[in-house]
Amino acid sequence: MIFPVVAYGDPILKLKAHEITSNEFNDLGSLIDDLWETMYNANGVGIAAPQIGISKTIFVVDFSFFKDEENFNEHELINMQQVFINPEIIKETGDDFVYPEGCLSIPNITENVVRKEKLKIKFLDKNFESQKMKCSGIIARVIQHEYDHLQGVLFTDKLSYKKRKLLKQELNLISIGDIEVKYKMRFSKK
Repeated sequence: MIFPVVAYGDPILKLKAHEITSNEFNDLGSLIDDLWETMYNANGVGIAAPQIGISKTIFVVDFSFFKDEENFNEHELINMQQVFINPEIIKETGDDFVYPEGCLSIPNITENVVRKEKLKIKFLDKNFESQKMKCSGIIARVIQHEYDHLQGVLFTDKLSYKKRKLLKQELNLISIGDIEVKYKMRFSKK
């Protein structure tokens, strides 16, 4: 099922998501399908459960979007389309890596965000099996972005105060639904 994407300003995007228990595993198949369908419908590359209004620690990413990027190392991946359940970033290392980021919950805004170049993460896959992954470059960045959603952090939170102030009016328009997008969205302040 395609869900509306939760827009900037909705309180769920600022909450730390709840861990998924093994008792919930049997119900995850439809949630995973819903995340994929919603993400692809919005032409996204990743989406976290809070972005569809569900406060659970799960996100999905289709890394194939980045396969032509200079800093893309396919050999670091377990799968090109990957499900991350209850992820935990173990370590972020390397140089600061600046790259423009956007977000389905913050449409029409793209800004340079500084993140660490490498990371090590552990998570459960779609079969609820434990995995560990070391990655770098764009793969690490996308995982960090989606992981932040589970912590109640948006990419705009990583911008300077001055930059956030400059974006304030645009962000307010997004929160009240005064924007044009080609996918369904849910606005809390409309």
